[in-house]
Amino acid sequence: MIDSFDRFFFLIYRPMTKFESSVKNISSSQESVYNLLSDLTNIESFRDRIPENLVKDLSFDSDSLTLSVAPVGKISFNIIEREPHKCIKFQAENSPVPFTLWIQIVAIDENRCKAKATAGLDVNPFMKSMVKKPVQDGLEKIIEVIAHLPY
Repeated sequence: MIDSFDRFFFLIYRPMTKFESSVKNISSSQESVYNLLSDLTNIESFRDRIPENLVKDLSFDSDSLTLSVAPVGKISFNIIEREPHKCIKFQAENSPVPFTLWIQIVAIDENRCKAKATAGLDVNPFMKSMVKKPVQDGLEKIIEVIAHLPY
């Protein structure tokens, strides 16, 4: 039986729910992929490839990215951690639910690597079932774009 303290603890401390994209192979070195993705000013070189019907009001600097996405609205992502050549971690601001996004990059050999996008959302079990499909679809779109960038 769950007492009131256990219920209170569950409401206060809720571990992040993790969603993962598929793993994509990239025909470029781990270092090249990391260098492009870890400096958000590099978005300028492929800005024209981003569909305007999906993303509006795009602005960025080396550490942050702000955009409007339907139906969420305006959201910002800030790089909060860089692990050279392996991982870039983002924290969302102005999001309806707190979440982090990280891109992991693993070398296959010196000219190829693979990458995966992971999102951690702070949602309760009821919300998890509601956000699962849109978050999963979003992660797949992100990793698909990453896999096809010009490195």
